[in-house]
Amino acid sequence: QVRPVESGGGSVQAGGSLRLSCAASGLPNSSSDYYCMGWFRQAPGKERERVATIDFDGSTTYADFVKGRFTITKDNAKKTLYLQMNSLKPEDSAVYFCAADRRCYGLDIGRGYWGQGTQVTVSS
Repeated sequence: QVRPVESGGGSVQAGGSLRLSCAASGLPNSSSDYYCMGWFRQAPGKERERVATIDFDGSTTYADFVKGRFTITKDNAKKTLYLQMNSLKPEDSAVYFCAADRRCYGLDIGRGYWGQGTQVTVSS
């Protein structure tokens, strides 16, 4: 299995928290050490957007709309990517995708390995 596998989505009230996980053990060379990994999301009727990325050296980027609320981390030993989401808002509702590529810019153009997504629903 090459596709990353997301888990941890669900329904939560506004202000609540969720933690998404992404198992990346199936990636070629099977090491998240050498990949840029990221979380993207897509809401109905909207384009997919980058949420956060973490590169092989640990450097991170965040979309402005999640700064201060979401945290991306990875556990290289477990080959797992995480997204801790706090202070959730109804506009955070979307399908969240985990992705991995050799370069972070590759993710922005849809390259690399993508999971099937996990639904996050935030009610007001």
